[in-house]
Amino acid sequence: MKSLKKFRDETRQWLAHNCPESVRHPGYVPIGSSKIELNPDTRLWLDRMGEKGWTTPTWPKEYGGAGLNRDEYRVLIEELQRIKARPPLTGRGVNYIGPTILEFGTESQKAKWLAVCSAGKGAWAMGYSEPGAGSDLANLNTRAVKDGDNWIINGSKIWTSDATMCDYIFILCRTSPEKPKHNGISLILVDMDQPGVQVSPIALISGESPFCETYFENAIAPLDDLIGGIDNGWTVGKRLLQYERSTHAGINTSGSEGGRDRSDYVLDLVLKNQDRSANEPVSDNIRDHLIRYKMTRQSIEATRQRVVEETKALAPGFASSAVKLSNALNVQDGDELIVKALGSSAFQWEDVSDKEHLSAMKRWLYQKSLTIAGGTKEVQLNIIAKRVLGLPD
Repeated sequence: MKSLKKFRDETRQWLAHNCPESVRHPGYVPIGSSKIELNPDTRLWLDRMGEKGWTTPTWPKEYGGAGLNRDEYRVLIEELQRIKARPPLTGRGVNYIGPTILEFGTESQKAKWLAVCSAGKGAWAMGYSEPGAGSDLANLNTRAVKDGDNWIINGSKIWTSDATMCDYIFILCRTSPEKPKHNGISLILVDMDQPGVQVSPIALISGESPFCETYFENAIAPLDDLIGGIDNGWTVGKRLLQYERSTHAGINTSGSEGGRDRSDYVLDLVLKNQDRSANEPVSDNIRDHLIRYKMTRQSIEATRQRVVEETKALAPGFASSAVKLSNALNVQDGDELIVKALGSSAFQWEDVSDKEHLSAMKRWLYQKSLTIAGGTKEVQLNIIAKRVLGLPD
């Protein structure tokens, strides 16, 4: 086996010769959407990393990865961060559905779909929640009926983030309505570029519209694009949720999660924009709040590292729910702190000359969704109580 020092040296040398200078800074990370045009250097970087297998570095080589072990993966991330190189690929393809296909897919499904994910040739939406099935997900009504070599799908999904820019969607469908509700569900992959799939953005109070409602009217998917076996979608779908939550928690090493920028913007914005004159000290209230925020953030980082170190396999565990929820709550607390420091000047919306204040307000509003996205706060608390702490029902 190649020594880690030799691997690090070779990695550093390859990055020096192949990573364009223009992508050596924090910024947009491609999600692989065919609907988003990349600038030439970003496209070049994505293609080079894909050819190297480093878009999905821990995946097997036969499925577009590099087959790196945990230590090699850590070295790669460190070397990328050393030159401030943006990780070339992220999203639901490499972090959610890709690992799920690796675990539950057939060989033909792996050959077909993992190459799409690792090469960044299509962005993915997530079709779980419905207008009448949110936290009670097993109550879903979207139907998939066999018709020759295809599934015919009818129904709707809500909160399908980024669906307007996605090429594919993985959805939970009811394939056997006569069975108990948890037992008649399947996970199916659907091409969104067809007349039977329509997307409608949902405007949020922040003014942004990343969330959408997606409608299926006689949409078509090949029979072979059902993952994990017919009527086994509840088991497969729950596993995918673990990958999702571990991504939100920053502990998913099955894709490019380790390359996320973890810099903290809160301290600088609080000190820069607190509602005081230049010669006054930071108020006791702001200072105490900031100290609590920073201590919590450091504790979360330490817990995140411990969970990564203790994870023997690349698959996530239930601890991801604890890290995901605590991180979401602390991020929200950081935005509350910024708004508090800004004072009354933060609460503006129209005709705002200070773009930084407007950005802080929009971020404060948007990130209220963090305790809903990826599983609500209440769902995460139930998982923590039952699966982490072992409390009785």
